[in-house]
Amino acid sequence: MRHRVAHRKLGRVTSHRLAMLRNLATALFERERIRTTLMKAKELRPYAEKLITIAKREDGGVAARREVARSIRDPKIVQKLFASLGTRYATRPGGYTRILKLGPRQGDGAEMAIVELLGSEYQPKVKEEKGGKKKGEPKETKEAKGGEAEADKAEEKPKRSRKKKEAEAEAE
Repeated sequence: MRHRVAHRKLGRVTSHRLAMLRNLATALFERERIRTTLMKAKELRPYAEKLITIAKREDGGVAARREVARSIRDPKIVQKLFASLGTRYATRPGGYTRILKLGPRQGDGAEMAIVELLGSEYQPKVKEEKGGKKKGEPKETKEAKGGEAEADKAEEKPKRSRKKKEAEAEAE
């Protein structure tokens, strides 16, 4: 029976598991959206949300920074956590992350997921046609593109093939 057993071991010893969670949390705070396995994502969510909750404390003092710095080793990420992420979620009472299921990974069939911070949703860019023209705009004609040089060439005699030249020479 699994009474009072809280977390998944993820097939790792304790030190490796904690290091993995620290690295995943650092990557999540840096990029605000990461792709990992579903089980790692489910373990990462409470770990990361606790760090955000510490970062959004009103005092934001040295003790809170040191508590976060135990888990996040990169000082730039700690600064980002307190400066931008803590203020972004100041009024939100929890639930700072979202897990999106992607389906099985091709190699081993492990369920994959995307973990993202709320407020950093994916916004697809509008595709443009080749040449930088948006869909629906009329295409330019050859005369408009090339200018006068191509118009002069069009006025010249069309080039004839070798067989036509020989046929004309015989006819004369």
